[in-house]
Amino acid sequence: MILLYEVGFVLKVRHLLLVQCCLLLSFLFLIWFISRGTMDTNMSFLGDGGGKMWLKWWEKIRGFGIHQHYYQYIGSKKVKRAMWKKLFVAWLVGWTMLSLCIFCCMSFQATEKRRETLASMCDERARMLQDQFNVSMNHIQALSILISTFHHAKSPSAIDQRTFARYTERTAFERPLTSGVAYAVRVLHSEREQFEKQQGWTIKRMDTVEEKQVHKDDYDPEKLEPSHIQEEYAPVIFAQDTLSHVISVDTLSGKEDRENVVRARESGKGVLTAPFRLLKTNRLGVILTFAVYSRDLPSNATPNERIQATNGYLGGVFDVESLVEKLLQQLASKQTVIVNVYDITNHTHHIPMYSSNVLGDTFYHVSTLNFGDPFRKHEMYCRFKQKPPWPWLSITTSIGILVIALLVGHIFYATVNRIAKVEDDCREMRELKKRAEAADVAKSQFLATVSHEIRTPMNGVLGMLHMLMDTDLDVTQQEFVRTAQVSGKALMSLINEVLDQAKIEAGKLELEAVLFDLRAILDDVLSLFSEKSQEKGVELGVYVSDQVPELLIGDPGRFRQIITNLMGNSIKFTDKGHVFVTVHLVEEVVYSTKVDKESTSENTLSGFPVADSRRSWEGFKAFSQEGPLGSFSSSSNDLISLIISVEDTGEGIPLEAQPRIFTPFMKVGPSISRKHGGTGIGLSISKYLVRLMNGEIGFVSKPKVGSTFTFITVFANGLPSSNECKTQQIINQPHLASSEFEGMTAMIIDHRPVRAKVSRYHIQRLGIHVEMVSDFNQGLSALTNENMVINMVLIEQEVWDKDSGMSSHFVNNIGKIVHVIPPKMFILVNSSSSSRAMTVTSGVHNPAVITKPLRASMLAASLQHAMGVRNKGTPRNGDLPSLSLRHLFRGRRILIVDDNSVNRMVAAATLKKYGAEVVCVSSGKEAISSLKPPHQFDACFMDIQMPEMDGFEATRTIRDMELSTNNEVSVDDFDNVSNWHVPIVAMTADVIQATQEECLKCGMDGYVSKPFEVEQLYREVSWVFQSS
Repeated sequence: MILLYEVGFVLKVRHLLLVQCCLLLSFLFLIWFISRGTMDTNMSFLGDGGGKMWLKWWEKIRGFGIHQHYYQYIGSKKVKRAMWKKLFVAWLVGWTMLSLCIFCCMSFQATEKRRETLASMCDERARMLQDQFNVSMNHIQALSILISTFHHAKSPSAIDQRTFARYTERTAFERPLTSGVAYAVRVLHSEREQFEKQQGWTIKRMDTVEEKQVHKDDYDPEKLEPSHIQEEYAPVIFAQDTLSHVISVDTLSGKEDRENVVRARESGKGVLTAPFRLLKTNRLGVILTFAVYSRDLPSNATPNERIQATNGYLGGVFDVESLVEKLLQQLASKQTVIVNVYDITNHTHHIPMYSSNVLGDTFYHVSTLNFGDPFRKHEMYCRFKQKPPWPWLSITTSIGILVIALLVGHIFYATVNRIAKVEDDCREMRELKKRAEAADVAKSQFLATVSHEIRTPMNGVLGMLHMLMDTDLDVTQQEFVRTAQVSGKALMSLINEVLDQAKIEAGKLELEAVLFDLRAILDDVLSLFSEKSQEKGVELGVYVSDQVPELLIGDPGRFRQIITNLMGNSIKFTDKGHVFVTVHLVEEVVYSTKVDKESTSENTLSGFPVADSRRSWEGFKAFSQEGPLGSFSSSSNDLISLIISVEDTGEGIPLEAQPRIFTPFMKVGPSISRKHGGTGIGLSISKYLVRLMNGEIGFVSKPKVGSTFTFITVFANGLPSSNECKTQQIINQPHLASSEFEGMTAMIIDHRPVRAKVSRYHIQRLGIHVEMVSDFNQGLSALTNENMVINMVLIEQEVWDKDSGMSSHFVNNIGKIVHVIPPKMFILVNSSSSSRAMTVTSGVHNPAVITKPLRASMLAASLQHAMGVRNKGTPRNGDLPSLSLRHLFRGRRILIVDDNSVNRMVAAATLKKYGAEVVCVSSGKEAISSLKPPHQFDACFMDIQMPEMDGFEATRTIRDMELSTNNEVSVDDFDNVSNWHVPIVAMTADVIQATQEECLKCGMDGYVSKPFEVEQLYREVSWVFQSS
């Protein structure tokens, strides 16, 4: 074995050296080819200068100088041809030697693998044999304890031969490797006569049977000679039926058994005999012996103490040949390996315990066997039956490598000829790359300029309209101004979509990370489409799972844009039924898909059939077998994966148009475009935004049934300790679970579970406990329950109109309940026309009307008005930012820098409305003069794109001026101001992320886009003032 490993190591070293030599030859061969191409003055693609540079580099590698005439000599065709032949021969010889080395190495590895396989198979058989032997040994030891307890410790004995034989026969399955067990009692010579009279037989000798092997058919215990006189005897008194022929035989009269018995009682452990021919069966076997003691002995008891306490000896007979055969029959690979088992206690004479005469492979593996007796040593020898096969893999691999080497030699020449053309192409591509980069820069500049130039006048229009709304106008004038505002915002939305598409194509669209409330955003989007849904009579609903956190970190503007695009399309193409938005965690949906449910009209929002939403996410990675929850699951508490579905019962998408639904500017047909309008880029922008958010988007649509769009997006959890955002402040609706609703209970009467679930979601946001029933009878039963106090009842209009008689009966019975205060009643209607009609027909006892879609703020206001309560501690929705801005700007002196007079007027009016003292200038130079220390300004709002000096340059000049002043002037010179740094907020119409980065890079403190939004203005200004 050691010799084989040494040979393998030498072969590996030779292989490594040869590989290095071949690599060196290959390198020289490649250098020669390149030199051949570069030194040819007529065909060189480097020219004279390039050839000299190559030769200088070659001189450095070789380490010594070469004269010019030698280069010309090397470059001659004759020398090249001769060198080619030599290199080709060297290449061929080198790779031939390498192939031989590879053949030898792979052959050696195959042999080693075969050896390892044999070792693994042999070790497995040895382990199984040991395990099964240990099971039998443990049971025999347990049996010795049983005899000590129930035979010697009881008087009279609870065990006789019949009981022992029956018990051992029925528990034979616990000893799968034993052919039988027997118990021999210790009898002193002085007790022999009495013992033989008690047993009714004489103690027989065993050594005569050992000396003269008796055939199993001739064996008769009665013919055995009586045992000679000796100090003590060990006759067998109990035996399993398979060993009943050894009863009365003295085990101490046999040589092997005597040694076994003596060692067993002195050690207190199980001991084995050497292999010998068993009585009667004449098969090769061993005996495992345990001493049975009269009492429990300590582990450190001396041999004399153990001998004195010995009562008898329990032996288990193992038929080695049978047990090894049974073991091999359990293995599928029995026929491939030859197994021999030896007793090697005597190193000079190994005793075979199990052997086979079948010839097999030459090498073998030895596994050590441990049967629990440290005195006896056993080993298992294994070898394959079949000779090793030819190493076809080594042969084919080495030949294949040699063929490949020949092909590579041929390819080198073609490679050199291609180098010149590749260099020309690379030079051309570098030039084209420069042009493309310049074009990309120009496109970005153009996009920023166009964005600014388009949004600047729109800022003036919307700003002036907003100022006009604050003046005294009659109803007609207010309607005109409101219409102009809506049209201006629609135009701004269209401009933003076109600019977003341009940014997507330029790769400039990026996301921000701020804290936001997803539920508040969905309420705002519902408000945008509430009027149109009421006009059409379309049910509009939103449901957000309780598992979704209250606050998230991400880009709320882009999320709002995705939801607005999808809901806008659904409202546009839906004339009946509903539009339903649901938000869940991905984990919720993954586990819920295990229970397949049919979509029926009973479990939809409006009762109309819908396209199965499960089919819209079939291709998502989060639901595929390759990675369920792999990419989108919340791997930590900081990441939240949401799945949002927008379901409608509209016209559906024609099958032929579905494959190109996310293509920019795609329309289903000219008739759709004329009827509904739109640019056709909303879905393509939404798909790109979802991809930026590490998500996916998909849809399912059935013509004349409806469509369901589903997308997954990943946000960060808005924990208070998170420092991902530059500010922890959030512009959000106030906390809606106000004190006047806490502890109240509402009852919803609606026979549609989905619709009732949506209503419960919005009501519970106010801190109200909700009970749901499906009809008036259940409602009356709940109201008469004395353990429950219902403060308000909300009835779906469909239930109310379905049976007017039952409705009247319900209203009349409420007044008859004397033990409770009658609850307030509300009807949930779906359109403004229904709301007005029900208001006209409402009497004193009729319920109030709440018009859907439900939003938390609207629902709170309706309940407060109807129930006569007021929100004590929370301002109206939308007032919190305004109040906070008044607190921030009151008494502050603000400088506005903008070259456009309209923009200056709008900005000044906006800031003055919040209590600021405003000064306006029209250029960067004037801003520098106004902000030269010392000055009295608290902040500066500066436009970026201005003539002569833009906002970037003006800001850098101001910062340099402040730095110079801080270094040169003492604190006492400027009223104890030690560090001049006026907050400068960029004020521009650009929508490019790079512009925002440039603003921060040049020294600005924040960024506000035009036209002003109250939330963004508050967030940026509060952050700037806090940091300054």
